[in-house]
Amino acid sequence: MTGFNDQVIEEFRRSKGKLGGMFEGWQLILLTTIGAKSGERRTNPLGYLEIDGKIVVVASNMGAPAHPGWYHNIRRDHRVTIETGIETYEAVAAVPPAAERDALFAKIVAAEPGFAEYQAKTTRVLPVVILHRIDDRVRGLGDFLVEVHDWLREELKTLRAGVDDLVAGRADTLFMEKSLRAHCVSFCEALTEHHTGEDMGAFPMLAQRFPALAPVLTELGEDHVVVADLQKRIRKLVEGYVHGESDPVRLRDEFDALAGTLEAHFAHEERTLVAALNVTAPG
Repeated sequence: MTGFNDQVIEEFRRSKGKLGGMFEGWQLILLTTIGAKSGERRTNPLGYLEIDGKIVVVASNMGAPAHPGWYHNIRRDHRVTIETGIETYEAVAAVPPAAERDALFAKIVAAEPGFAEYQAKTTRVLPVVILHRIDDRVRGLGDFLVEVHDWLREELKTLRAGVDDLVAGRADTLFMEKSLRAHCVSFCEALTEHHTGEDMGAFPMLAQRFPALAPVLTELGEDHVVVADLQKRIRKLVEGYVHGESDPVRLRDEFDALAGTLEAHFAHEERTLVAALNVTAPG
């Protein structure tokens, strides 16, 4: 099969996507994934359909009892490359929830009845995969995430500067204490709301649509627990400082720990989630 695939791939690229013989008239793409076990790039010619403006492929494996290798690959790494014959672009592969999958599969069968025959041959549910093109010109939820992170970064920077002023005695102490406490409460509430929204909404949605992200999402959720603990310690220290019970140097050290932890968390989140979020419709 590998030799046959190689011949099809070579002809596809040479003829700019126009194949003859048994594939004449077919809508084909070349899908390149990252091998789940090997970590190497794997390219497969696949038939595709355009349903409701979405590029859709089915992991039919011609009705065989096991999923094709490329499907296992996208469950490990959702980043893929698509060749149409006239252009090559990066995309992310999303696995829709069951209800959405069933609706899509009904439309697929209406357009290509052969997929119903493949489904009848096997007891497994044939997976439907949506291939979302990554387009830097289109703003999405991922860009909004970065904007929220940047706002939180600036707020934390302002708080840290206020702590420095207190430690150095550069401002009216009573005014700065009250201002710091109010600003700290506001920042902690905003950060908690942001992370709760991710834990309850964005992360479960991404885990369902992009199974490859599950380990990353678990790590990010664990980061939220660490950040929440740092926030509690800082709020306790701020309250203690206002009442003359806390060491300002220790307060500054805790802010530094929070800033370092948050920056590593934000960077990891942006590196791994922005592309997937940008192709995910809100709501």
